[in-house]
Amino acid sequence: MSFLALIFALLVEQVRPMSDHSWLYRVLRQWADTLRQNLDAGQPRLAWLAWGLAVGAPTLLVLLVHWLLLFLIGWPVAMLWAMVVLYATLGFRQFSHHFTAIRDALSEGDEDLAREHFARWMGVAVTELPRTELLRHVIEHSVRHAHRHVFGVLAWFSILAAFGLGPAGAVFYRMSDLVAQRWRQSGQSQDWVSGHLQRVSQTGWARVDWFPARLTAAAFAVVGNFEEAVDCWRNHADRFPDDNDGVVLAATSGALNVRLGGEALRAAVEPAPWMSDAVAEPQDSESTPGRPPETAHLASVVGLVWRSVVMWLVLLALLTLARLLG
Repeated sequence: MSFLALIFALLVEQVRPMSDHSWLYRVLRQWADTLRQNLDAGQPRLAWLAWGLAVGAPTLLVLLVHWLLLFLIGWPVAMLWAMVVLYATLGFRQFSHHFTAIRDALSEGDEDLAREHFARWMGVAVTELPRTELLRHVIEHSVRHAHRHVFGVLAWFSILAAFGLGPAGAVFYRMSDLVAQRWRQSGQSQDWVSGHLQRVSQTGWARVDWFPARLTAAAFAVVGNFEEAVDCWRNHADRFPDDNDGVVLAATSGALNVRLGGEALRAAVEPAPWMSDAVAEPQDSESTPGRPPETAHLASVVGLVWRSVVMWLVLLALLTLARLLG
C-alpha cells in the first residue's frame, strides 16, 4: 500500500505540482505563527510545548484519519489518503522550477538571467558573484532541497509506515522543517521570536533530520562514486555550518567529484528589496576537494538525484513484495 501510494503521489506531482505558496502551506504557517504568538514567553518548557503542538498536532491528525479510513472503510481508501498526504509533502516540483530556470539560462549563456533567477530563489540580490560560485550555490541548494523535499520525507514515511502509522512520518518531517524555518529570528518587531523558541525549533529539526541526512548521503554514495563519497563524508562533512547538511553536501561532493563549500555567499550579495529581513545569511566554510563546479555538473546532480529515487523505489518495492509473500 505504501509503495503504490508513493508511486501515484510522484506521478501526480509531476503533472500538477503543489506550490509552496498553496493554501495548505499558508494554513500550516498560520498555525505555527499562532502558536508562536500565544506560547512564546521565553521559557524552555513553553518552547518545547509550542514545538510539540506545531509538529505533533498535524501529524496526529493525519494518523487518526488514516486509522479511521483503514479500519472503517478499507485499505484502498487509506491508500488514497496516503497518496494525498504524500502529494502535499513530497515532490521535486516544489523547488525544481528554480533549478531548471537557472540551468537553462546558463546553458544559453545568459548569466544575468541566471543570477536573477537565483536571487529570487534565495531571497537575495546578487551584485557580484563569479560563475563558479553561482554554480556551486545552485548545486548546494538544489541538493539540500532535494533532500528536504524528497529523501527526508521518504525516509520518515517509510519508517513509520512500516509500523502501521501510514503517512504520519511524511507530515512529521515536513512540519519539523517548516517550523524550523518559520521560527527563525525576524527583523520585524511583530514577528519577534525568543532565543529559546529558536533553539528548540533548530534542535528539534536537527534531531529529526539526523537519520534521513545519513540515508541520503548513503544513497548518493551508492549511485555515485562510492569511495570518494564515503571519504568526503568522513573527512569533510564538518566543513559545513550545519551538521546534517554537511553530511549530505560532502557525500554529494565526493559522489560527483565537485568542489563544494568555501567562500560565503553573503560576501557577494545584499538583501533583496522584495524579501523580508528574516532570510538567513549563509555562513563561511572550507571547500571540499574536487573539480571546480561547471555547467555540466548540473546535469550530474539531476542524474544523481533520480538514480537515488529509483534506488529508493526498488528497495520499497522489494520490501512490499517480501511482506506480501511473508
